[in-house]
Amino acid sequence: MPRLIALLAMITIAVSVWQLEADRRGLQISPLGVEGGTPATLFLREGAGPAPVVVIAHGFAGSRQLMQPFALTLAQAGYVVASFDFEGHGRNPRPMSGDVSSLDGTTRLLMAETARVARAALAHPRADGRLVYLGHSMASDIIVRQALEAPLADAVVAISMFSEAVSADSPRNLLVIAGEWEAMLAAEALRALQLADPGAVIGQTVGDPAQGTGRRAVIAPKVEHVGVLYSATALHAARDWLDASFGRESAGPVAVQGGWIVALLMGIVALGWPLARWLPRARMAPPAPLGVGRFLLVALLPVVLVPLVLASFEIRVLPVLVADYLALHLGLYGLVTLALLALWGQLRGQFPARVLWIGALVALFGIVVLGGALDRYVASFLPHAGRAAVIAGLALGAVPFLLGDAILSAGGRAPLWRVLVLRMGFLASLGLAVALNFQALFFLLIILPVIVLFFLLFGTMSGWVGRRTGLPAAGGLGLGLVLAWALGVTFPMFAA
Repeated sequence: MPRLIALLAMITIAVSVWQLEADRRGLQISPLGVEGGTPATLFLREGAGPAPVVVIAHGFAGSRQLMQPFALTLAQAGYVVASFDFEGHGRNPRPMSGDVSSLDGTTRLLMAETARVARAALAHPRADGRLVYLGHSMASDIIVRQALEAPLADAVVAISMFSEAVSADSPRNLLVIAGEWEAMLAAEALRALQLADPGAVIGQTVGDPAQGTGRRAVIAPKVEHVGVLYSATALHAARDWLDASFGRESAGPVAVQGGWIVALLMGIVALGWPLARWLPRARMAPPAPLGVGRFLLVALLPVVLVPLVLASFEIRVLPVLVADYLALHLGLYGLVTLALLALWGQLRGQFPARVLWIGALVALFGIVVLGGALDRYVASFLPHAGRAAVIAGLALGAVPFLLGDAILSAGGRAPLWRVLVLRMGFLASLGLAVALNFQALFFLLIILPVIVLFFLLFGTMSGWVGRRTGLPAAGGLGLGLVLAWALGVTFPMFAA
């Protein structure tokens, strides 16, 4: 059975990679030199003639990789496409700066960075002088505002848009795309359309894109704030809008990658099961599990205690928003859990020497194999040197937290209800922390999807390691390092 699962997993991985790489075939993908050192990538279709430039900008906590479906689709359509990492994001070593609450602060700096990328792309021999800005979420406001300044845009595609800069007649040729499951932003898309024509409805084109007066709003069905980036409806709408604006008829594949990305990740996770079977078997019986009362005390006490204890703390050492608080929250949560487990004898025999090398293998698999796939197809996972201290700081909290979690869940042997109590309890603890100090900690809400995905993917693999080796701490140690890495490369860096 392990060999069969390994074979099926590798076939799934190979087919998924083949399909994902197919969207790149026929394209020249290379670095784009930008004034100031902004990391940027240029996408060109081999053999295509001069064409408009499309500058693609990601949202908060995003990166170039997250916008690849649009970059690949529009490059295959013959456009000259430039995608980049904003300061503080992805591979960009320069932290975000300025006042985030002022239009003349961070917004102005990000507009200037977008303009530098546009000028670099427009200087390419294949650029025909016409320009498009395409942006998601946070970047939607940036590109709407930048489209009105030099270099001026001939068309704008704003995805999940929120911007007070939209008026009845600017920016030129505005397409607004929102997901069906992001209701507030779908309403904003309709509002922007009805500024141009109060009687217009979703899906209707107002004005004439060929004359620079077009406006349209599209709702991508059955997707939310991130899923809209993988929607076939959104990708086709963007390409068709640019073709209408520039009098082109584009062909080429549309990079609908979401399903293949899910298949790839599932294949990699599935491969973890036969690999775990190669680890040494458990050498001793696990300690008797805690009774229901003691389990609930250990599982639920830190849920309330940690947010209350840390509510008055304000610390800023790491150059990443809320990373200091998150490291403290994770660390204290884990230490409280481990202390109670030690009190009732649950730590005896949990830390033999082999925990270190097994934990290292778990971390290596998570960071290199699964992380490598994420970096290639989903979001930036390879940090620059400036993030090393952030990852190390988060590891001081993440490792104790996941050691406690792994031991309390008996390395995957605990009943499902106990696992659910642990997972939901931690998410509730973060929610309580935000409620107690919303203004300072609301950015913690951004990591909740990351935590849920982490529990689903890595928690499953941790259970396989724990059940095979009888050493929950090995999985907890490895996954603590993976969690610290994942969080350390997700949050934007800010200047002090």
